[in-house]
Amino acid sequence: MRSEAEGAVPEEEQTVTSAEETADDDSPEEEKPKKKQGSFWKELPVLIVVAVVLALVIKAFAVQAFYIPSGSMENTLQVGDRVLVNKIVYHTRDIARGDVVVFNGLDSWDPETQVQEPSNPVSKALHAVGSAFGVAPNEKDYIKRVIGIPGDHIKCCDAQGRVTVNGVPLDEKSYLYTDPITHEQNKPSNEQFDVVVKPGQLWVMGDHRELSYDSRSHRGDPGGGTIPTNRVIGRAFVIVWPLNRLDTLPIPGTFKQSALKTAAAATPATPLVLGLTLAFPLTHLRRRRRS
Repeated sequence: MRSEAEGAVPEEEQTVTSAEETADDDSPEEEKPKKKQGSFWKELPVLIVVAVVLALVIKAFAVQAFYIPSGSMENTLQVGDRVLVNKIVYHTRDIARGDVVVFNGLDSWDPETQVQEPSNPVSKALHAVGSAFGVAPNEKDYIKRVIGIPGDHIKCCDAQGRVTVNGVPLDEKSYLYTDPITHEQNKPSNEQFDVVVKPGQLWVMGDHRELSYDSRSHRGDPGGGTIPTNRVIGRAFVIVWPLNRLDTLPIPGTFKQSALKTAAAATPATPLVLGLTLAFPLTHLRRRRRS
């Protein structure tokens, strides 16, 4: 009888011990979520800083967002649009006719839009952050379409009022915008010009010609209206905001005419051909004098 009682005691103790062990095992599980929540809030500032740093690195070297402050590129781009600009593309290829480019006009072009300077430090900081991420305008940056690259002969206009590049007329109906009101008030689109783009320069124009303050309006500047290629920030390739205007910005078909490439290739070669043509008679005459 005693042996049975003695045998029952360990079973009770074992039962009690099991319950205590179960309670001990449950308590850490209840504390684990609290530890996780605490660590998340501690890590959140670090995650935000890392995200901002990565965004700034991407902005500096790869892709940057820009805010459209004026109607000079309507209706391709409208006021308030946000575009993404590829800053790597021109490290792999040259700037092409028809590209929509963003460039810095500091010390070369007057601001197209006047942006009021914030009065207090907080507003200045917020404006700087907004400009960096493309949600606030920057008066020193412009966005235009490349019409002429180095060596091109740009002229306006032919008998049908078209701009010509190296004698080849451009069919710009697919992207040009004409507002009847602004067309009557000022008509720079019909202004005559005849320029040859110098090396390292670009001739750029807006798609809303009556409203765009572009190369035509800066012909009195040292560059004759052209902009330096090294001031180009990158190529605008997509509209990302507002969402109902989400779209790409491809090169219009008129800039892909084979005649443009042929004419451009012939233009730089002309001085070389003339030089060689003159060199042969001079060399022959020199040899005759020596003999």
